Formats: sequence, structure tokens, C-alpha cells
Amino acid sequence: MTSITNPSDNCIPSWINTVASWITIISDTSCLKALGQLWVIGRKLLQGLSSEGMYEVLDYQTTLEIKDQHGRYAILNKLEKVRYLQNNIIAFQDQAWGDGKILVKYNCTPGVAVDQYRCGSKTFILISLRQVKFKGDVDRFKIEWGIEQGFLKKDGFWATEISHHTQQIKIRAIFPKCRPPQRTVIIERNSRKTHFLTKAAKEQLPDGRWLVTWKSHQPRLYEQYIFHWKW
Repeated sequence: MTSITNPSDNCIPSWINTVASWITIISDTSCLKALGQLWVIGRKLLQGLSSEGMYEVLDYQTTLEIKDQHGRYAILNKLEKVRYLQNNIIAFQDQAWGDGKILVKYNCTPGVAVDQYRCGSKTFILISLRQVKFKGDVDRFKIEWGIEQGFLKKDGFWATEISHHTQQIKIRAIFPKCRPPQRTVIIERNSRKTHFLTKAAKEQLPDGRWLVTWKSHQPRLYEQYIFHWKW
């Protein structure tokens, strides 16, 4: 008896049949849509929610004012305009670090500071918003606190860390009339870049105090910008 074998069973490699099956599946429109949705979900899982964050910073301005020529007392002011990227946000987090006694007479608006905790060299402040925020909502935070015995040396520094996607930042420092800064630079800690500030960055205010300003658009995420001076 002679047996007749189907050529597709032996002559055609199995991988060709597998590819043909996949082509048949993905040619269906509904399958293409499903694969597209799976791709989007998978990409978000790989990137993680942290890459998007709870909010983005539209504008960030921070001002350090040294009140006396010895650097014994200073006041830090922050203006931060944020847009929320998720729903049901009920809290905001601030952070601080530095020499001396920090967070003296801490004040913020909107919201209420309800807790503080230390992690390494940083202190984190939990701010209760006292209301629920939704995606697209915008808040303008005004934060102020004092620093005691923080700038007693001839070399001073003050760092700003970019922990969320930020569109623009402005860093300002105000020095006493009788003790202006002699040399000022901005150091990008992670990328190891140094920007020497020119005379145009320094001006004398009507009351005699000295103001130094530096700003940047689209600062790098997770970069730490260190304002360093000699006085």
C-alpha cells in the first residue's frame, strides 16, 4: 500500500506556518487595536507612574534673603505654580536642607503643614491641601521659612533640586548693603557644569541691598543647581 503524505506536513518548515498564523491574526482590525492598547499599557508600566508624577511645575521662583552681614539670620521664600497630572490629590510635599537651624516659623499657602520627617540630610514637609484636586487644576504655593546661623562662613551655598518636570526656574539671592557678594556661580551638580555669573546678574536695590538673579528654562529633571558665592 502506498501512503500519500501532505507536503505541508513535512516539506514546509513549522516556523512558516507559525508566521502565517500570526499574519492572519494581526490583519484583523480589532486585533490591531488590541495590540495597540497593550503596547500603550506596557509602555506606561515600563516607564512607571513616577516619570509622569502627581504634578508638573509651570513656574518656580525662590529667593534667599540674608538679613545681616554676619549671615546669622536669613529668610527663604518660594513661589511655585503647579498643575496636577492626576485626580484625587489631597496633599503636597515640600523639602528643605542646609546648615544651621532651618524651617523656622514655617508658613505656606494654600494648605496647612501637618507633618515633617527627616530622610538623610533632607527634611520633608507634608502639606494638607484641605480639598481634593483633579487633573488639570492649578495651584500657586507661597512658602516661607527662616534660617538661623546658616551662612556664617566666607563661602556660602544654597541648592535647588528639580524633583518634578519644570518649565522654568528663577533663583534670587539678596545680600546686605554692607556685604555684597564678590564672586557668584551656579553649579550643576550631576552634570558637573559651572556657570560664572556676570556683572549683569548683580544689581543694587534702591535701599542699598544687593540682588543676584539666575534663571533657566526647562531645567533638567533630578538636577541640583547650587548657587555658590564668596563674600
